[in-house]
Amino acid sequence: MLAFTFRRVLVALAVAFTVSVASFLLLHLSGDLATAIAGPEATGPQIAQIRQDYGLDQPLLTQFLTWGWRALHLDFGNSFYFRESVIDLLAARLPITLYLGIIALGVALFVAIPLGVVAAVKRDTWIDRTALAVSVLGQAMPSFWFGLTLILIFSVNLRWLPVSGNATWKNFVLPAIALGYYAMPAVMRLTRNGMLEVLASDYVRTARAKGLPPRKILVRHALRNAVIPVIALLAVQFGFMLGGSIVIEAVFSLQGLGQLAWESIARNDFPVVQAIVLVLAMIYIGLTLAADLLNAFLDPRLRQA
Repeated sequence: MLAFTFRRVLVALAVAFTVSVASFLLLHLSGDLATAIAGPEATGPQIAQIRQDYGLDQPLLTQFLTWGWRALHLDFGNSFYFRESVIDLLAARLPITLYLGIIALGVALFVAIPLGVVAAVKRDTWIDRTALAVSVLGQAMPSFWFGLTLILIFSVNLRWLPVSGNATWKNFVLPAIALGYYAMPAVMRLTRNGMLEVLASDYVRTARAKGLPPRKILVRHALRNAVIPVIALLAVQFGFMLGGSIVIEAVFSLQGLGQLAWESIARNDFPVVQAIVLVLAMIYIGLTLAADLLNAFLDPRLRQA
């Protein structure tokens, strides 16, 4: 297990370094940052002064090393638009995005796992086909359209829930449903496939032959082994949720990291955009690493891979 952990950590560090390089280069190769910061009305001397003030006149490698060293110390500079520390902006907005992602993941699990189990048990019946149709619909439907539909039904017509903001827990209900429905299909299908494979295995047939109750076989023997692949998927889906929250937070006006990213992109606030990309990528890499280690702990066969 120690050797497996060491290999996975090395891979995670290599991916983290690659992401940091990519996030740095994407912004710097998108155009002249000094001109974008100065604005269209700026003169040549003003642009040159901004380039010098922000260190944009230095070689690209020097800029990357300086930015990387500061990022290691959680120093991402100051926002061009908000005129405050980037790390303070992230610290204020990140909890809202994480809270939304956790609730949305809970919604997805609450619906997807029981639906996948029932679809596997009732294979090739109308229940199975309905579950698969719900799964296909969830991936085909744009999340922003689903979010607007929820607002129209539950906020505008029924007036059960607020349209926007993040003042109370009620503000997170509709965004969590919209975001969780996007992740539900993959979890449901993987649960269904895992259950079908486990239900056809020898040890489940042996348990049935011994006369164990069907519910005990389903929960203790089948589901327990079928959900192991789901663990790795949850980490990936949670990372997708954090990235996809940009659209959902914009629809529901949640003042989270996604909304901050949207505002920063629209205002050419490069330090904030760069920091958000890096932070979300690091969270995603950390979740994936944790899922790999947990899977290896639960299934010793993976340690030999």
